[in-house]
Amino acid sequence: MTAHDTAAYETAVARYFEAWNAESAEDIAKAVAAAWTEDGSYTDPLADVSGHAAVAAVIAGAHEQFPGFEFRQTGAVDGHHHIARFGWELVSVADGSAPVAGFDVIALADDGRIRTVHGFLDRLPTA
Repeated sequence: MTAHDTAAYETAVARYFEAWNAESAEDIAKAVAAAWTEDGSYTDPLADVSGHAAVAAVIAGAHEQFPGFEFRQTGAVDGHHHIARFGWELVSVADGSAPVAGFDVIALADDGRIRTVHGFLDRLPTA
C-alpha cells in the first residue's frame, strides 16, 4: 500500500459498508471478517469494542435499533498513510429519511483490512 493508495481506501470502505448493511448474523460475521483484522476495533461515542464478534454485535445492535435502514456513504473517501476518512448517513429504505449521520476515520493494516475505526456522530434522532 502506498501513501496515497486511493483504490485500497475505497475497497476498505466498500467492505466496511458491506458489513454494516449485511442482514443476517452469518452475513454480518463474514463481512466483518473480510473488512477487519482479527483484533480490529470500532470506537464511536456509543461503543468501544475490538475483535470480530464484538464488532458484529455492534452492527447487529444498530440493525435492531434502526430496522429498515441502511448505511450509505456520503462524499468521497479521503486517505493517506494507511488512514482514510469518509462520511455516511443511516437512511430509511422506505422514505429516504436519514436521522443519523457522521464520519469515520479508519486505519488499515498492510493487507488492506481495517485495524481501527474512530466514528463521529454528526446527527442523531431528536426523539
